[in-house]
Amino acid sequence: MLAPGAAEVPARLEAYYARYYRDTLAIPDWRDLVRVRLADAAHEDQRLARLERALGRPVAGLTLLNAGCGTGGFNVAAERAGAIAWGVDVDPEAVAIARARLGRARALRAPAEALPFRDATFDVVYCFSTLEHVADAGRALAEMARVLRPGGALYLHTPSPAACFETHYKIFWIPGLPPALARAYLAARGRPTAFLSTLRLVSEGECTRALEAAGMRSIRVLAGDADRSVGGPLWPAIRLYYRLFQIRPYLEILATR
Repeated sequence: MLAPGAAEVPARLEAYYARYYRDTLAIPDWRDLVRVRLADAAHEDQRLARLERALGRPVAGLTLLNAGCGTGGFNVAAERAGAIAWGVDVDPEAVAIARARLGRARALRAPAEALPFRDATFDVVYCFSTLEHVADAGRALAEMARVLRPGGALYLHTPSPAACFETHYKIFWIPGLPPALARAYLAARGRPTAFLSTLRLVSEGECTRALEAAGMRSIRVLAGDADRSVGGPLWPAIRLYYRLFQIRPYLEILATR
């Protein structure tokens, strides 16, 4: 039997991601990105495999929180792999879609800075491409640490402010641009600028200090996708910049409680 609203999921996913990629970000090939989201099992399975490599074990049997679950694709993959997966997100439509996909009310509307769970609830907290959107990264990380059981793990993946590629707009990006220049740069490329106000990228040092303050006892910085080719013909120059200055374009961290 289909979960309530499950039959409507494809249409709701298509509308949701069309608004995001086409209207909010004005990405020229937005249709291709929407198609990926409509058939996201392979994409989410890759993300799950990456998490399991970082953990050094399968997620089967673990209780997992996806902080910033979006429309629930990763939760579907985690539950298919045997985890008990919960999710939180601030977007009401994303949460509604996630609930319809999961067939149960394990997706809740809540900010990462105020997680609606008791202390020591989860074995794993998974936070992928979410920390850059929260109002208070330190508070969000403290909340993620709070809901972890002793020995539990927090997996964090978020873009670095030193990267040369903006992962949302999917364009070459000049590191460290002041907000006014960033808006002018986007406008010159014919792209909307309002989304910039939702981005608050944090550095590796800020993340590690916040995790230490939250009581995480082991913090391991991972590869961070340093060799992910971006920027088209500019990639050789970008790669040289990353290597010369030892820059990880993404912060990928595994911290244990």
